[in-house]
Formats: sequence, structure tokens, C-alpha cells
Amino acid sequence: MQSKFWIVMLAIVKIAGQQFKVQAGDSLYVPHLQGKNTGDKVEFNDVLLIDNAGTLTVGADVKTVITAEVVSGLVQGDKVIAFKMKRRKGFRKKHGHRTHYTKIKIESIA
Repeated sequence: MQSKFWIVMLAIVKIAGQQFKVQAGDSLYVPHLQGKNTGDKVEFNDVLLIDNAGTLTVGADVKTVITAEVVSGLVQGDKVIAFKMKRRKGFRKKHGHRTHYTKIKIESIA
């Protein structure tokens, strides 16, 4: 009986100071990319690691570019509430925010 192995190219890419594990066809939410609208093409050059069928390439040897398409230009995350209170003092402070994201779809790792 033969076993079938799925050969998938995998990459670790740094986007806006955060590291993401990506494959071709993945869609993910990244921190908001200023000036990018729906349908725009984006390239990420800061690739940290490539796994090509079990062969790892790390560091300065990586000469790969990740291309992606912007699916949604602006997506708001869930509301986060920061509430501060000091008991018996009458001090209450409520502050909330929603983090902005951009949804992208990875097209190719080349």
C-alpha cells in the first residue's frame, strides 16, 4: 500500500511586526495595511523561513516573496473594554476600542 504525502510549501512571514505561518490559498487577518483597498495586490519581502517539501531555508538565504490579494480593506475586531475602578473612592473609568484588521488571501509563495 502506497502512502500519499501532500507536498505543501510553507512560509513564516513578518507582517507589521507580527509573524504569520502562511501557505498558498490561506486567508488571514493582519494588522491594518494603510492605503490598501479591496482587490489590491500586496507583496511581503520579510520572509523568515521556508519549508519546501521538508527542506528548510532560514535567515539570509531566503530569497522569497509572498504575494497576496486584499479581500477586505478594513475589518473591525471585537470590542475590548478596559474598566478601571477604585473601591470606596467613587473612581470609575471605562474605555473601549476595536482593533482594525485587513483580510488578505495568500496567492503564491515564490
